[in-house]
Amino acid sequence: MSTHLLAPLMAKLATTAEAIEGLRDLFAAEEPLDDIAARVTETAVAAIPHADAVSITVLSWPQARTAACTHDLASELDHQQYASGRGPCLEAASQRAPARAEIGEEHSRWPEFVEAAQRLGIRASLSVPLLIVGSAEEQELVGSLNIYSRTASAFEPYDAELIRLYTFAAGQAISNAKRWQHSRDTVTQLETALLSRSDIDMAKGALIALHGCEPSEAFAKLVAESQRRNIKVHKVALELLDSMKASEGLAQKNLGSRRAGI
Repeated sequence: MSTHLLAPLMAKLATTAEAIEGLRDLFAAEEPLDDIAARVTETAVAAIPHADAVSITVLSWPQARTAACTHDLASELDHQQYASGRGPCLEAASQRAPARAEIGEEHSRWPEFVEAAQRLGIRASLSVPLLIVGSAEEQELVGSLNIYSRTASAFEPYDAELIRLYTFAAGQAISNAKRWQHSRDTVTQLETALLSRSDIDMAKGALIALHGCEPSEAFAKLVAESQRRNIKVHKVALELLDSMKASEGLAQKNLGSRRAGI
């Protein structure tokens, strides 16, 4: 291949490499999933030639959703495809293969998408599969990185393969964020459970001291009140502890008044 023909390809390879390098910091980022997705789209729109808007589609039950986008027109085009049930972003995600389109040539294939794209001034699109690896308890999430351009000749087969490299790296970054989010949620749930157990144990102790009952009887009283009022046992325990604190505060106030001769 001549140098004249090779130069544009090398330039595209360089920009893709820069985009992948821009994802490097995301691998260690401890941020929610959609925040990471937003950073992935921002990196892509800045690095990919002719990218005027970028979005990320995630296939989730009962319908697909846009996890992040760089421009409202990308979100509008995504949602039009979700509504019609067809379009490049859905095809790329479901078939796990790039879907490249020059808008004017795809009316018979995706008429609703083409009409919306033409109305918004979009003349080419490229959607590439995005796989987000799940944990042992979760299924793999499937989606697509969607690139929309106002330039009809924006994307060639070579571009699709380059962007596949980018989405592979992006998928790893998002998977890492998803694992972190799952771990954070688990820790929060454990902390909440431990605090709830501590409050319930203190309430049981208070009932044992007040009524001279067994621990099982004290817990049964809390459960019975919970069922009678249709609220959680933890809330019953907190109310009991708050009530006792209020009573103790009132008793100390009365004692102070008597000592002062009031």
